[in-house]
Amino acid sequence: MIFAYDLQHWLTFLTAAVLLNLSPGPDIGFILAHTVRGGRVCGFAAMLGVWGGAFCHVLFAAVGLSAILAASATAFSVVKYLGAAYLLWLGVQALRSRGGFQAQARDGEPVRPGRVFLQGVLIDLFNPKVAIFFLAFLPQFTVEGAGSPPMQLLLHGSLIIAVAACIEPFFVLMGDRVSTGLRRNPRFCRWMDRSLGGFFLLLGVRLAVSER
Repeated sequence: MIFAYDLQHWLTFLTAAVLLNLSPGPDIGFILAHTVRGGRVCGFAAMLGVWGGAFCHVLFAAVGLSAILAASATAFSVVKYLGAAYLLWLGVQALRSRGGFQAQARDGEPVRPGRVFLQGVLIDLFNPKVAIFFLAFLPQFTVEGAGSPPMQLLLHGSLIIAVAACIEPFFVLMGDRVSTGLRRNPRFCRWMDRSLGGFFLLLGVRLAVSER
């Protein structure tokens, strides 16, 4: 029968998925940074962007593209350096801003949430370590006779994002609640831009020096 798993399978998988989404990491840091700096709209946009990038990696794992990335040093390096360059560019832009990197553009117009969403997608998409993680994690939950392996990978990868949808919105709401008053302070906004810039630079450097 397709997708026929026993109770132990689901308990093991869902426990791992919850712990995975609760553990601090770059994705949570990215979401919280945008929430504190731009409010819940930017926070939710960042969150959806991260999910979009993660789902792309799930699809890649299901169709075998992640296996190519894991096996090819050249492909891994190309994606890695593209991602690192993008993160470093974001970091420099944030450090050069005047307290409005996410709140408004240089011409004074509000930054659209779509821009934050795209950042989230690209940051996840250009991180080959995320692709390799899904490639290593998801096959552990494929069961012989429960359907084609690609469909099982797609199911479990999608469920990881569904678990994130039950957890991460609370981080956005709490981050927005705590920082609402602080965002009216120009000095705090400049500090947040510098912090966000440093965060992007750190991620970029870590990605650039990472190995498969």
